[in-house]
Formats: sequence, structure tokens, C-alpha cells
Amino acid sequence: MITDVSPPVAPAPDAERVRLAQADSGEQDWRAWGPYLSERAWGTVREDYSEHGTAWDYFPHDHARSRAYRWSEDGMAGVCDDRQTFCFALALWNGRDPILKERMFGLGGDGGNHGEDAKDYWWYLDSTPTHSWMTWRYHYPQAAFPYDELVAVNALRGRDDTEYELVDTGVFDDDRYWAVTVDYAKASPTDLCVRITVANRGDRAATLHVLPTLWFRNTWSWGLPGSDRQPRLVGAEARPPGRRTRTTRSDARPAESARLVGEHRVLGQLVLAGDGTPTPLLCDNESNAERLWGLPGRSPYPKDGINDHVVSGADTVNPERVGTKGALHYVLHVPAGGQQEIRLRLTRTAPPPADTPPPPLDLGADWEAVVRARRYEADRFFAGVVPAAATEDETLVARQAIAGLMWGKQFYHFDVKRWLDGDPGSSPPPGRRHGRNSAWWHMTSFDVISMPDPWEYPWYAAWDLAFHCVSIARVDPAFAKSQLLLLLREWYLHPNGQIPAYEWAFGDVNPPVHAWAALKVFEIDGGRDHEFLARVLHKLLLNFTWWVNRKDTGGNNVFEGGFLGLDNVGPFDRSAALPVAGVLEQSDGTGWMAMYALNLLDMAIILAEHDRAYVDVATKFFEHFAYIAAAAYDQGLWDAEDAFFYDVLRLADGTKVPLKVRSVVGLLPLAATTRLTAGTMDRMPELGARLRWFLTNRPEYADVLGARRLGPDGRNQRLLSMVGPEQVVRLLARMLDTDEFLSEYGLRTLSRAHLDRPFSVTLGGQEFSVGYEPAESTSGLFGGNSNWRGPIWMPTNFLLISALRDYAAFYGDDLQVEYPTRSGRKHTLDEIADDLSARLIALFTRDDWGRRAIYGACRIFQTHPDWRDLVAFPEYFHGDNGAGLGAWHQTGWTALVADLILTLRR
Repeated sequence: MITDVSPPVAPAPDAERVRLAQADSGEQDWRAWGPYLSERAWGTVREDYSEHGTAWDYFPHDHARSRAYRWSEDGMAGVCDDRQTFCFALALWNGRDPILKERMFGLGGDGGNHGEDAKDYWWYLDSTPTHSWMTWRYHYPQAAFPYDELVAVNALRGRDDTEYELVDTGVFDDDRYWAVTVDYAKASPTDLCVRITVANRGDRAATLHVLPTLWFRNTWSWGLPGSDRQPRLVGAEARPPGRRTRTTRSDARPAESARLVGEHRVLGQLVLAGDGTPTPLLCDNESNAERLWGLPGRSPYPKDGINDHVVSGADTVNPERVGTKGALHYVLHVPAGGQQEIRLRLTRTAPPPADTPPPPLDLGADWEAVVRARRYEADRFFAGVVPAAATEDETLVARQAIAGLMWGKQFYHFDVKRWLDGDPGSSPPPGRRHGRNSAWWHMTSFDVISMPDPWEYPWYAAWDLAFHCVSIARVDPAFAKSQLLLLLREWYLHPNGQIPAYEWAFGDVNPPVHAWAALKVFEIDGGRDHEFLARVLHKLLLNFTWWVNRKDTGGNNVFEGGFLGLDNVGPFDRSAALPVAGVLEQSDGTGWMAMYALNLLDMAIILAEHDRAYVDVATKFFEHFAYIAAAAYDQGLWDAEDAFFYDVLRLADGTKVPLKVRSVVGLLPLAATTRLTAGTMDRMPELGARLRWFLTNRPEYADVLGARRLGPDGRNQRLLSMVGPEQVVRLLARMLDTDEFLSEYGLRTLSRAHLDRPFSVTLGGQEFSVGYEPAESTSGLFGGNSNWRGPIWMPTNFLLISALRDYAAFYGDDLQVEYPTRSGRKHTLDEIADDLSARLIALFTRDDWGRRAIYGACRIFQTHPDWRDLVAFPEYFHGDNGAGLGAWHQTGWTALVADLILTLRR
């Protein structure tokens, strides 16, 4: 017998991981093109040149189709290059709307009864980290889009009412809508195959106008030196062979596709080719000054020219088919229940000067092969990310959560000094020099940044981004690290050391979670990139110093901070002037800073293994943690009788008024914890010596430094924790009580005990109160989005789950607590962390009745086969039933659910 002894064939490498490696090494820039086009540029601070900073009024949705943007662009299902030289997006028209659907509609803070509110339905279904494969879905009514009705009804509703949504208008009744899916597949870093699938879900044949649109960002109109050269787009119709073509077969293509050819001095030559026989329409990306202001404009065919031509037949497109904005106009007649497909290819065909005719672009066999391969490779990539133990529904949720993070990467351009000064040749806007962000003149942004949400928050928010990076690191650690480093660079970080918060007020104070996120990303990435950790630490030393100098007014190691992201959990606005003379000493601010000190200690310990210079940094932050943690008790933040941390108002006469609101403010000190192992003490005897000195000479620090027990290796380890061994069990009893924080879907922001017993305090002759509200807050104290009194909030849940795992690593199975409180059943802290993770995951996954908690009582989202598996990632959740609230499309920090799934099912 002859036996085949040939060696086994090695499996082919994961193609997406190969692309990531090529991008990281600089071999091929696979990240150069991506979904970096925002979904809303109108109503933003960057575009606001009003006297009083009223962004939503100065640049409303009604202006967006007609007015050229200064700083960025927007569109639906859009992509652009990482400098936003060109933009590509989808426009639609159902034949009934007053305008093309070029961008999502929604209401600003004054128009929505609970703050900013998008009024369209779209989802990010898939995206690899290099954007080699992406999928986007939109549901577009076949009836006229009810713009006026949405505005009018929401204006009549108050804070006690729910929001009036698009499904409430009845436009989706009888399934008369278009399900539009856009798939992108990269043949190369600058070669995109695009498939637009239009499905008629209704019971009648219908017509849809589809306009894939290509344009150049307007950089030539603002009088900037060296930027006045205008690019050009030229349109050409298809020249078909003798027989009729079909849009769904590879064997029936025109001899030459319809196309738009772009010429740009930096980008070179760009071609958009489409199958079938669409009509090229060209205009200019210039403001329609006559419509907006009654003035002559720069072009007879301005930005809204295609809109006016398609909707009303106006002569507003260039008959010469030349401009800076162009679309391929398809008119699709689709039978009831049928669908049609459009194939496109968007390719950079030549570098500058690009003076040769463009080559033909394949929309047949090669296009098909690219689309098929990229989809297969995406499935293979995510099979290596999501554990096999995850259920099919958990895998769907995790993949869509990651897709949202990938689609949330946006090109962000904002030169604050130029914005303050006004454009060349124009006078600075009145009051700008002393108004919003005037102290941040040094900031210059020209980067792709992870945004909280491309529509509701189309600007970065520093602490949101820190949470984003934890989940992003699961699929693209290099990008996650670059994001954390970016906000610490000298053109972002203020010279005084403050990290910019967000566009509406860079000087607001966000919780200091950057160090925590950097450690998480470092760990997820394998704990090898010490250069990354050192770069982060060096800049965070400046930021930590800013906190100590600016947010500890009494010099007593108890911190103020302000709202710290928790808008409405207190009886009054913590960012505004206090109602009486004094200082508000915050439990969360102090807890954040204790955690910050421990994060920097952990960084220094890791780096000291390679560079002994970091030993001094480690001992410095060990001591600083001890001072902060002990001060929380010395200054009365811990209430021993209630077993809870409270904010304390220190009045001018020295009187202290505890604000006994049981909220997440009092739970966050749990997150300030770490372990010192025997191995660490052996490698850093200086640190061990300093710890022993503290315990001998400063016994008052024993509660936060003194916990000691044998570790898994049989050697002593130390617990550094703001919550000592005696306090941790009592505080967890509060946190894990279903009558207080524990809900079926995670931990509430405010204790449910305040439902029947609201907290009330009288200050300066005025009464302030806090009561539990599980959904949107009915208080207008903090503006439109006043929303933190009761809902479940993913980032704080994630931090507290992480803290439980840290305590579990120290106490092991020896510490078991009642869970839920008063249940009579005891569990280890790891088991509790797992169960809390499962509760949060259950917000998104189907229950035994097939319902997803996030969709509440909305029947179409719960039961309709075309809607129920399209998962949104809302900003926060109803404290009792888990329904999604706040920013509906937000896929930033709520995408932490992907990390929870990956951890729980590992």
C-alpha cells in the first residue's frame, strides 16, 4: 500500500488581515478611502457664522441643498478620501417629495421635544476595518416624506410626551416603501465597486429616481491662498450596442458606460462609471445665492441645480455637462415586490496632471468577482473576531455594532483660528473673539476621527472616542491607537494640558478616561506596543497636571470637574454657577481622578520593565492615588450610614451639605482599583518600599492600600482601591439591588428608590429636587438633551463591569455577594460581571418572543421580517424596560456591546 505523505496545504491567509498589515506598514493605504463623509454638516458649529452662535438656525436643513459648506460635506451612504477631496453619495426621489432625498432629515434641539432627533431610518449593516466591504440600508417612503408634519407635531409635544417619529405618520403602512441597500467592495485602495439594490416592498408597481452623486468639496470659494484652482467634472452618456441592456446581467453591458470624469490638481483623474443608460447631470458645488439671499451667485448652475432639474424640470443643470457636482440619473420602474440593481465603479484612474483619456471600467465579470470575494473575506474575517460560542443573533449584533463604528469614522476639518477670524476678505463675525471656543485658537483639525454619530453628533467627543477605541481595537488596533494619540497631539491638546471636549464647547470637562482606554487598547493589542503606551503617558502627564491645578480648588485632593458627562443626576447644573456661594466637591470627579492616577501607575509599571526611568513615575502616581482615595473619606464624600458616596456642597462658611442623591456618581469610585503583584514588587523594590513606608508611617491610608491576600501564584498581592474591603460589599449591595440600580437590562443611572422618595434640598431660598425618571428627563435644566436621571447607560455599565473583574482577580472565589440583593443567592464577582454583561447584551438580542428590548413597543421594528434584524445602537436605554432612547443611530460607545459579547463568549 502506498500512503500519500504530502504535507498538508496551509490555509490561505485571512485577506482582510493582510490588508490591515499592508495599511499599517504603509505598503498599501487601504484606509485612504472610506465612509468618511458625514451625514450632517448643516447645523454644526463649524458652519455657524452667526452673531449669537445659533448653529441650527444659521444653517438649517432647508439651506443644505443650496448652500456650499465651508468645512465639510454630507450625504447618504457616502464615501470620500481621507482629505475629503472628492465625495460620493446617494440621492433618491420618489416622485412626490418637494426635494431630492440627498441627506437625512431631523430636528434640532429646539424642534425636537427631547433634543436633536433624526427622522429617517437607516442602518450600518457591515464594514471591515479597511472598508474593503461595506453595507448600508435605508427605508424610503413611497408617499411624500412628511417634513412639515414631523416639524409641526413635535413642536406641539412637551417633555412628558414621546417623540413623534416617521413610523407614527403612517407612511410605512401597507409596506409602501423602498428598501435601498448599498454595498461597497474595494478592488484596490482607490477602486470601489458599488452595488445599489432597490427593492419595492409595496403591493403596487412604483418608480424611483436614483442619483449616485460625485462632487468635489468646495475649497476654492473662500479666498484662501493657493486654494483657488477649481477642479472639474465632465459627464458622458453610455454608448450602448444595438440591443437593450439589463441592469442585473453581466453579459449585457453597454459598449461604453455612462460616466463622470473628474480632474483635480492633487487627486488626479477620478471616474464614476455606471451600467445601464443613466443621464449625466452636472452643476456646481456653489451656493445658490439668489435663492438664499436674493443676490447674484458665482455659478448659473449652483449646488441645488440637480435637485431643481429632477423635481421641477428647471434648466438648472449645465447643458455642456461640466461642473464640480454631478450625478448619474437613473429612473427605475420596479414591479410590486420586485427589485433592481445598479452597478457602479468609482476609481482613481491616473495621478495628476491626468491629461490622458480615462480607461473603460469593468462592470461585468471582474466587478462580480470583486464583490463576491470581498463579501466572503469579510465573513471570514469576522469569523475570526466573534467567538464560535456566540449565538447567531449575538454575532449579528456584534457585527452590526462594529459596522457602526466603522461607518462612524468621519473626515473632520476645523481650523479654529480661521473660524474665529472669518474668511479672508470678510470681517470676523461679531462677538466671535470672546465667544464659543475663543480660547482654543491653536486647534487645527484635518483628520479622519471616530464620531459618536455621523448625524446627531457629527463631531468628535473626547470621552466618547475613548470608549469607541476599546471596541475598535478588537478589529483594528492600529486605528484605535492612532485615535487616542491624535487628541493628545499639540494641535489638539490645549497648551495648558486640557483635552478638547467636543465642538460645541472644547473647554467643557469630560471624564478623564483616556488613560483607561489606552490601557485597554494596549492589552487587546497583545501588550507589546510600549512606544504607544509611552507616547500616551507623556502627554497625559500634562493633562493630569491640568486636572490637579484647575479642578481641585481647595488643594485637598477632592475634585470638582463640573457636569462630567452626567448632565442631570444632580439637583442643579454642576457646570453652572452654584445657587449659593461655595464649592461642589464631587464623588465622581474624585473617583475619576483616583482611577486616572491608578491608570498612570499601571502604565508606568509596564514601561518600567523596559526603562527604569519610569519607576519614579510609578511611585509618584501610587502616592497621588493614596492622597485622593483617602481624601474622599476625610472630606466626607463617603456616608458610612448609607454606605454610599455623595457629592458634598462646601459652603463659604465651611458648612458641608451632603447631596444625598443615589446615582452613578456614587458608584464610579468602584472603578478606581488595581492590583500590585509580588512580581511587580520584586521588579520595582522602590515601589514596595514606598508602600511599606506609607503603611508604617501613615496608617490612615491602610483602607485604600492595605488589602493583601495570596494571588494565584501563591504569593502576596496588594489591592489599591478607593473602595476598601469593608466598603466594597456594602456598596455592591446598593448597586445590585433591583429596587435601586439593578434592572433587567443593566445598571440604572439613578436609583429607583428616588421614584417614591425624590431627593430635595433648599439652597439660597430655592428648592432643588431629583426624582427617578426611567426614560427622557422632564427637566429642561440642562437644555434639550437633559437625559441622565434614570436610563441605563452603556459606558458606565462597562466601567463597573470591568471594575468587578478587577476585584474578582484579587478576591477570587472567596468573595461572594448576594445577587441580586436580598435574593438569598450568592455569586462570585466574575459571575456577577458575566450576568450584567448578559443583561446589557439582552438589550439588543431577541428574547423568547422574538423581541428586541431596544425597540420597545414599536411593532414594525419588533415583528416585521424586513426590519427586525436591522439593529440600532441608541445612546441610552429606558431604566425599566430597556427601550432605546436619545441619539437613535449612535453606534459609538454603545458599540461596547460588541466587546461584551466577545468577552462573555470567549
